Amino acid sequence: MVIEVSKENALPDRDNEIEISPLHYVNKKNVAENYPSNFEEIFVGLGCFWGAERLFWNLPYVHVTSVGYGGGYTKNPTYQDICSGKTGHAELVKIVFEGNETIYKKLLKVFWENHDPTQGNRQGNDIGTQYRSCIYVKNENFYLLANNSLEIYQENLKNNKLKAKITTEIKMNETFYYAEDYHQQYLAKNPDGYCGIKGIGVELEI
Repeated sequence: MVIEVSKENALPDRDNEIEISPLHYVNKKNVAENYPSNFEEIFVGLGCFWGAERLFWNLPYVHVTSVGYGGGYTKNPTYQDICSGKTGHAELVKIVFEGNETIYKKLLKVFWENHDPTQGNRQGNDIGTQYRSCIYVKNENFYLLANNSLEIYQENLKNNKLKAKITTEIKMNETFYYAEDYHQQYLAKNPDGYCGIKGIGVELEI
């Protein structure tokens, strides 16, 4: 049963934010600050964030990645809070990249092609609102481009005889909370760890 979460019934806020290591475990770049001024951030959810983060940190046009929580209500949530389904948040990958449309469209292509965006509050065997498909952005142009890519991918699904409707949530980002340090670059620290990333064999034609 999916819990309908609102600001009124979400878990209470926590006073302290989670502290993480300042440097990316793989590329040693600063995770939280000191980006070049022309860089942008987007936040995507495509199931368990362990495999999703590795997918993006391996791209040559991505500056740095991290994982965390967003799209909900509870301030400074923990992983246990998220798993309760009572915070409204999704598991997210924060992606920092040179902020031009060409790279952004490449990121959207990777996003759509590496998960099933039609499953609602789940991704494969991972079930719960925290595993929903989502794209959160910080400027209006990226918001419009994300919605346009959704429409194109929905048409691509139709052309491939797949009738399922995309459930991906696209909205302006409000707040991103870093996940616990052991989640950051998890599959680099734990090479045999779980990865649920799996596409459905349809490309985004943009």
